[in-house]
Order: sequence, then structure tokens, then C-alpha cells
Amino acid sequence: MSDLRRPIRTFTIRQLCQEFKCTPRALRFYEDKGLLNPARDGMNRVYSYKDRARLQLILRGKRVGLALAEIGEILDLYEADETGAQQAAKSLRKFRERIAALESQKLDIDGAIAQLQQGIAAMEKRLSETDLLPRAADYDQVLRRRLDGVEHSETK
Repeated sequence: MSDLRRPIRTFTIRQLCQEFKCTPRALRFYEDKGLLNPARDGMNRVYSYKDRARLQLILRGKRVGLALAEIGEILDLYEADETGAQQAAKSLRKFRERIAALESQKLDIDGAIAQLQQGIAAMEKRLSETDLLPRAADYDQVLRRRLDGVEHSETK
């Protein structure tokens, strides 16, 4: 019978940073928060397949907006639950909560976009009625210079 376990392979902080496009500072931060626990070889961190898998889950959780504490809870359950049932149940609940929060944010964002579009339409209509729309870009440049303090420094 063949051994189906992963071969013993380790990763350096540089390798994981390159693979997952993150910074060494981020990995050290996750270590400080107890989410990663790499072995040490002198002053060097040595990451296992388990650490690599945990990092992948951390980054996925962050990408969908889970808090680090929530990610930690899910990862901790994985350690305590050999079948994975508790982790799956907790993850399912957290994922559903996150979907509900994102859907609410999406509605808020869609509403804000609609308000901005209405504002743009109203301003464009007003400017076109007064024949100022073609010169709106010129006004915008003057306003930007004033806000950036360019005109103030030119007068000194």
C-alpha cells in the first residue's frame, strides 16, 4: 500500500509571499495573531504544507471580508474536529452571514451610484441650458487649481 500523505516539503517566507502575492509583513502579522505557526530554523521561518493551506484559507477569508477573528475561529475548529463537520457548519454560517452583508452593501452602493448619476444628469442639463457645458472642463481646471493651492502660490 502506498503512502498517500504529502511529502515533507517546507516553504520559505519568500516562496509563500511570491506564490500568494503578499508581503512578509503580512505573514508575520498572521503569525502574531496566532493564525500561522511556522517552525523555526535559527532565525528563519519554515512553513509546512499545513501552514501554506492555512495561509490560503486566511487570504480567501480576507478577500470575502471575514474578520481575522472569524477566520481564526474557523481554523481552530479544523484543528479540533477530525471529521471537519464543525468547521464546515461554522464556515457555512459565516459565509451566509457574509453574503447577506455584501448583498446589503451592494444595495447601498447601487443606491449611491443612482444618486450620483441623477446628480450628473441634473448638472449636465443645467449647464447645457445655459450653454456652459462646453466650458465645464475649463471651470473644472480653475477649481482644481484653487483647491490645490496653485493660484495661491502663484500670487506670492
